[in-house]
Amino acid sequence: MNYTDLEIWQLARKATTDIHKMTISKLPKFEMYETGSQIRRSVKSIRSNIVEGFGRRRYKQEYLRFLVFAHASCDETIDHLLTLKDCESLTDDDLFTRLNSLLDELGRKLNRFIQSVEEQHQSPK
Repeated sequence: MNYTDLEIWQLARKATTDIHKMTISKLPKFEMYETGSQIRRSVKSIRSNIVEGFGRRRYKQEYLRFLVFAHASCDETIDHLLTLKDCESLTDDDLFTRLNSLLDELGRKLNRFIQSVEEQHQSPK
C-alpha cells in the first residue's frame, strides 16, 4: 500500500488543486498575496502531513501526530475559506459551498482515520 491509495490523501489532493485554482481565478489580485497565499499553504499542509505520517506509520505516536497536524491544517483551511467569504473576496457562492463541503468531508474522514489508527495500534494490556 502507498499513501496515494488512502482516500484522505486523494481528497486532500483534490482540495489542493481546487483551492489553488480558486485563488488564481476567483480572488482579487491583492488577495492572491494575502489570504490566498495562506490558504494555499494550509491546504498543501494537509496533504504533506498525511504523507509524512504515512512514512512514519510504524510508530503509532508519530503517525497520529502528523495525522492530527493534517486535521488541524484542514480546520485552518476552512477558516481561511470563511475569511475570504466573509470579507467578500470570494463571491462565488456555489464554489464556496463546494469547497467548504469538500473540506468538511475531508475533516470528518481524517477524524475517522485517526480513530481507526488509534484502535488498530492498541497495545495489549
